Amino acid sequence: MSPEPLPPVAPEVLAEAVGQLTARLRKKLDAAVAECAGKALAGSGGSVEVRFGEDTLVILRPGPSGAVTEPGQAVCSCLLAPRCLHRAAVLGAAPLADADTVPPADPAAPEPSEGTPPPVTAPVTASSVPVTTEEARPSPTPAQVDAAAGLWLAAAEALAAGVTAGGTVVQAELLRAAHSARLAGLPRAEAAALRVVRGLRTARERHRGQRLSDLTAAFRTLLAGAAALASGAAGAEVGTARRAYAEGGSLRVLGLCREPVLSATGYGGVTTHLLGPDGSLYTLSDVRPGGVSRAKGAGTASVALGGAVLDHAGLARGGLLIAGATVSADGRLGAGRGVRATPVRGADWSQEPVAAFFARPVREAVASSLDAAASAPGDVGPALLGCDVEVLGAADDHLLARVLDGGPLVRLRVAHPHPELAHAENLRRIGGFPGVVLRVLGRPDPDRAATLRPLAVGPVPGASSSLRLPEEWRGHADLGYDRLQGDHFPRPEAGAAPGAPGPAGADPLADAPLWRVRRLLETGVAGGRRAVAEAARGADRTALGVPLRRAGLAGAAELAEGLAAEADRRPRDSFGRLVDASPDAYARAWLASAVHLDAAERALVTASWS
Repeated sequence: MSPEPLPPVAPEVLAEAVGQLTARLRKKLDAAVAECAGKALAGSGGSVEVRFGEDTLVILRPGPSGAVTEPGQAVCSCLLAPRCLHRAAVLGAAPLADADTVPPADPAAPEPSEGTPPPVTAPVTASSVPVTTEEARPSPTPAQVDAAAGLWLAAAEALAAGVTAGGTVVQAELLRAAHSARLAGLPRAEAAALRVVRGLRTARERHRGQRLSDLTAAFRTLLAGAAALASGAAGAEVGTARRAYAEGGSLRVLGLCREPVLSATGYGGVTTHLLGPDGSLYTLSDVRPGGVSRAKGAGTASVALGGAVLDHAGLARGGLLIAGATVSADGRLGAGRGVRATPVRGADWSQEPVAAFFARPVREAVASSLDAAASAPGDVGPALLGCDVEVLGAADDHLLARVLDGGPLVRLRVAHPHPELAHAENLRRIGGFPGVVLRVLGRPDPDRAATLRPLAVGPVPGASSSLRLPEEWRGHADLGYDRLQGDHFPRPEAGAAPGAPGPAGADPLADAPLWRVRRLLETGVAGGRRAVAEAARGADRTALGVPLRRAGLAGAAELAEGLAAEADRRPRDSFGRLVDASPDAYARAWLASAVHLDAAERALVTASWS
């Protein structure tokens, strides 16, 4: 029989199972979890079985949701059950289930038909829909403060342990604290904790797509949110358990482009980006299980909104007049029962109000996009950016282009590198026509200097050396779905030789010695507190601060040195014996340096667009 994948397990079920183990069994847990790999088999009635030796059998019986959400749904045949190593190991080897969600506030406005998938690789575009201001948020309740304090302590312990020591026991303590946060009404804090646990698992399993920088950012978000809530300060972000949709009345939106959506957990689909008459950005998504095949097919799937007869391809080049619209704070359109949508004629990118979106100064648009993304929760990414560029040519793994009318030199990088999507092929095709001018719609990369990840391109109005797209494409090509051909580009002039793209220009982010701080922070995430202490001892500590001060980054130097000193602090008890230092002060030093680094890098990225 072929192995069967383990069903998802609710975080609180795993936390309870690990909490019931003795100290001796906890030391053996990670080895037992690794032993479960490939041993799951399908049982009767939809159950999944994992056998240990000849006499011990663990059976998981998922509920109607397909996940193990109750302790009684996981049983073991050994004499120590349910306080046994076998049961905890199988639960620890299973993927984590998504947090349950509460019903929406308005029963007449249910969730959109696309469901609630896990975080996707394509960040959701933020819109200009007003959100609750910090002054209007109430202070956290005493129960929420206590839950946040517990979550801070668990996160600090996980940070001090790092990936190398952040096994199932450490993860279970973080899951227990996350569940307490959920019960206290802190869904955003719970979601941040689950991202950290999933990141720890991915890093320990050494998945090919794992990035240490992502786990570092997840720790920063979790610790910053927990610290704010534990302080009891007014304005601390509590979040909502489910995306809230507010009444938007009548709304007319015009299509901008389609974007394929892929997640690391097998979800796929499409997001269509829309523009309101006042310049606000909206999105309409269709994301379901299915991976890349689902993402490719969803580009022409029907739009599930108020009886509209358009598909996503038609909506990206058309528009909708929506009556009774429901809109979330991040610009997602809801599909409530009272929503009615009528297709209307779209607008070419050269027509208003779309043309005004591309006329905004680049630096101003980038600064606004990155600042909004930095203050947004979860995986909300930078807002879309539109500009006109001249392609200079290919350089390494990207294209060099210059924003027209004296703008900065920018790098165009693939938005979605999956080989079955059209992004990479289209970007290579564009690189073969240096000198072509394009109107580009994309998302600025918050981690790279002057880098844009294009989602769609179109001709620049009035330019002779620009794209010549089919009439049915309505003036733009969606790079994830449409495929550019040679006849879509202007013919090169006779005798003209393609020129070299020239130097890439200064990269303030790469030239700054801030990489030393990032390396120190990521060392802590990977190896824990001891790794930071070892990396910054002796001559290395001087090498850490001197280059930063020479570059005028005295604040970064002071915080990094403080982190190194705290990591190396070894307190002793009254008898002179070494004792483990509390992770609280270390976590605060790490967080201070991480927040400072994030702000400094964001400022340098914004400056690179000048």
